[in-house]
Amino acid sequence: MKKLIYIIFLMVLSCNQKDNKNLVSKEITAKMILGNTNYQAICYGGYRTNSREIQPTIAEIKEDLKLLFALNIKVLRTYNVHYEEVSNLLKAITELKKENANFEMYVMLGAWIDCKNAWTNLPPIHNEESDRNAIEIAEAVRLTNQYPDVVKIIAVGNEAMVKWATSYYVTPNIILKWVNHLQNLKKENKLPKDVLITSSDNFASWGGGGNEYHVEDLNQLIKAVDYISMHTYPMHDTHYNPVFWGIKESEQQLSDKEKIDAAMLRSRDYAISQYNSVVAYMKSIGVNKPVHIGETGWATQSNEHYGNDGSKATDEYKSAQFYKLMREWSNKQKVSCFYFEAFDENWKDSANPSGSENHFGLINLQNEAKYALWNEVDNETFKGLTRNGKQITKTYNGDEKAMWSDVKTPTLILKN
Repeated sequence: MKKLIYIIFLMVLSCNQKDNKNLVSKEITAKMILGNTNYQAICYGGYRTNSREIQPTIAEIKEDLKLLFALNIKVLRTYNVHYEEVSNLLKAITELKKENANFEMYVMLGAWIDCKNAWTNLPPIHNEESDRNAIEIAEAVRLTNQYPDVVKIIAVGNEAMVKWATSYYVTPNIILKWVNHLQNLKKENKLPKDVLITSSDNFASWGGGGNEYHVEDLNQLIKAVDYISMHTYPMHDTHYNPVFWGIKESEQQLSDKEKIDAAMLRSRDYAISQYNSVVAYMKSIGVNKPVHIGETGWATQSNEHYGNDGSKATDEYKSAQFYKLMREWSNKQKVSCFYFEAFDENWKDSANPSGSENHFGLINLQNEAKYALWNEVDNETFKGLTRNGKQITKTYNGDEKAMWSDVKTPTLILKN
């Protein structure tokens, strides 16, 4: 009899532990995660081929998640719900949580938004929207309700308002419409009340740029979102606006490494200035709410404006420096930084394998950690973990001298 009572006690205890575990998972909210240095964030895409028609499997995504969790990354950002990738991701996270009580991972779920005639041969109509937008939002809502313990944020659109996205951008009223829709669903208990609603866009789109963005619909959008998710890409401006990029006259006597380090510090400060410009505009219209970095990154290769024939910005050393500097700053400021991105994806510019869009990852498609993560390999962070069934090794076979042979010093001379 005592043995039976003991068995029943263990069963009840086990059930309570499972219930407590689920309760804890559901009690974790985005407000607890954002700005919390224990929850590092990153942009995630699991595609391994040059086509998005080939979806990453749940097993493949699980490999990725284990690698990211080992890096203390616990918040992932996705971009759309067009494909199976995101539902596979949510399933993979759910399965890993059941397999390992210590595993934690949450998602900022992106819903893609674009204008009427986007990606067609017809002229885009920027103040009208694609019929697909309603489908995208509905699916984002469905997935959030299906996985409330995983999806903690919904982002309406990705760089959907910035005017250089000429093939698809929309006017702010369209983003505002969908943000208000989601906020109303929360009030009607048709979405979890703690899920945060935002839009993730270029710093200029949030008022940090020119006056052409300073419209009333943007002001209303800033008031409607739960927080601002802004993007900053100094790497692109090493070509388009190189006010910070180059070597100062007073730095000419420095070593090449010292020159590059100085340029990367200025790159970080340039990103910070864009962040501050968004905060300043937000406060200028009487709003004070959190601002986090929804995207920033630095490619390791480019045959375009940013490579050796251009601004000489892209290589593994500069990328590693930018990653380190942005992580240090954002952690100190308690700002979440969704770094772009976890793994290289070559579908982004499949016609140009050396294009920068294919090379923003911290780990490449050969299962090699780039220079930014070499120390993690040394520290055996990835011990026992694989990608595509292979161990994570270092690029350049860990030969730092070989890595430096591809590092070029900027040639532009800046006035002191």
